Amino acid sequence: MSAPLTTAYELAEALDSRLPPRLLDCRARLGDADAGHTLWWEAHLPGSVHLDLDRDLAGPPGKGGRHPLPTREAFTATLQRLGLTPEVPVVLYDDMGGQLAAARAWWMLSCWAGHPDVSVLDGGIKAWLGSGEELAEGDRAAPEPSRWVPAFHDEQWVEAEQLPSSQALLVDARSGERFRGEAEPIDPVAGHIPGAVSRPSADNLTAYGRFKPATQLDAGLPEAEEVIAYCGSGVTACHTILAYAVAGRPLPRLYPGSWSEWIRDPARPVAQGD
Repeated sequence: MSAPLTTAYELAEALDSRLPPRLLDCRARLGDADAGHTLWWEAHLPGSVHLDLDRDLAGPPGKGGRHPLPTREAFTATLQRLGLTPEVPVVLYDDMGGQLAAARAWWMLSCWAGHPDVSVLDGGIKAWLGSGEELAEGDRAAPEPSRWVPAFHDEQWVEAEQLPSSQALLVDARSGERFRGEAEPIDPVAGHIPGAVSRPSADNLTAYGRFKPATQLDAGLPEAEEVIAYCGSGVTACHTILAYAVAGRPLPRLYPGSWSEWIRDPARPVAQGD
């Protein structure tokens, strides 16, 4: 597996190399399914194509939560449409919350689909512009489709039914207020899965919106023999998993359904407070 993060300087150099990476713009806005593509159309990193959170990185919302994993067949079709193959490096970026949607794409490509060379642009578009680079406008020619059929690693994620019998430490990536049940702006029930610990994804970042150094992350991330990460809908939890990768730790598994799926069954227990 390649380094999980790349800097704007490293990316600019890689784009001028013999085998430039495929750039995927993962920008999204909660509650507006078309916003990400619109933002990409208006201004994006040169040569990038848009990867949609709701349409490409998730299946239809429902009993599996707000952002369930797409089927393997659907995600394979997306990867082939984008022309991705294991031989071509991939760099992902967005512009919100320390690259939350990009982290979801990183997990799906690297951990689930097994692509060997995927990284996230640390700091996203802001870092790219801050390094003196420019953005492009409008569309680009569609990539040549590929025939890549990944060997998916389904052991990297768990279902709700596996949690009650699991000895793993559950790490909740939502804000502390949502974990404690003091506020719930999105889901109809507040609280957390009993036994979980709170580790907000914001704690992975510096004040400048980039990932903390590996040593700082290693000192702050919860430690256990086995860890399962979850959040509201399985997106922010991937940021937690990415933080473990940056820290050089063994990677947690993902509970994709997360809180939005857990609370759909009223028989499942709910905890509040610390």
